[in-house]
Amino acid sequence: MTDHIPVHLSSSSVYPENAAYCFDLAQRLGYDGVEIMVWTDPVTQEAGALRALAELHELPIGAIHAPTLLLAQRLWGWEPWGKVERALDLAAEVGAGCVVVHPPFRWQRGYAEGFVEGVAERQRSWGVKIAVENMFPWRSGVNAMQAYLPGPDPRDFPYGDVTLDISHAATAGTDALELAQDLGDRVTHLHLGDSFGSFKDEHLVPGRGNQKCAEVLDHLVQTGFEGVVSLEVGTRRLKTAAREEALAESLAYAREHLGQHDLPGARPPA
Repeated sequence: MTDHIPVHLSSSSVYPENAAYCFDLAQRLGYDGVEIMVWTDPVTQEAGALRALAELHELPIGAIHAPTLLLAQRLWGWEPWGKVERALDLAAEVGAGCVVVHPPFRWQRGYAEGFVEGVAERQRSWGVKIAVENMFPWRSGVNAMQAYLPGPDPRDFPYGDVTLDISHAATAGTDALELAQDLGDRVTHLHLGDSFGSFKDEHLVPGRGNQKCAEVLDHLVQTGFEGVVSLEVGTRRLKTAAREEALAESLAYAREHLGQHDLPGARPPA
C-alpha cells in the first residue's frame, strides 16, 4: 500500500503511440503507474504482454478502461456486457484494481435498462471495482442531445464506484469540485485533465484551462482518497518532444497539488 495518492499515466494520453511507449514514458517522467485504455493496439488487450511491460518498467497497472468509446464499438464484439466482462478478466489478470466504464449510449436500450444492477452484480462476482465515469450531453450550438442512458451524471444513480473526469464535468457544465463533494467516497478513480468548458471534451494539461483541478486534488488529499489519479490529456496533435513536455508538466501539476513535492516528477523548489 502506497503512502501517497498514486499518479498514473493513461495510455490514451499518448495516442496514437502505443502501450509500450506509454510504459516507457511513464517510467522516464516519474509516474507511479499506468492506466490502460483497451484499443486496437493488441498489447492493450493481452494480459501477458501487459504484465511483461509492467515488470520491465516496474510500474503497476492501476486501471483498465473498457472499450466503451464510440470509436471502439466493434472492438471485442458488439455485446456490451461481453466487453465489460473481458475488461474485468484482463484487470484481474494484470492486478488492476479498477475497470473504468462509460454509461451506455442511448441506442443501447437493452444494455441500459439493466446497467446499474449489472454493474453491481459483476463487481461482486469479479471482486474488481467498476468505476462508472461521468459523461455529458452532446451539443451542437444551442441544441443538446442526451447521448447516454440511464444518464450522464453518476449522482443520479447508486453506483458504488465512480470515475470522476474533470474534463467531462466541464463539458457538461458541472462544477467538478461540487461533483467530487457530492459523490464523496464513491469517487474511487480520477481522470485529471483541464478544460475551458467548451462543447468539445478538451482534456487539456491541468492548469492550462479554467477548471478547479487544484481544488479537486486538494479535496482528495483532505478526504483521505484511496484511489488513483490518472492523467488523461489529449496529445495526439503534438510532436514527440511537445507531448513529453506536456505530460511532464501534467505530472508536476498533480504532484504539486497533491503535496508530493519530494516524489519523482515534482517541480524543483523555487
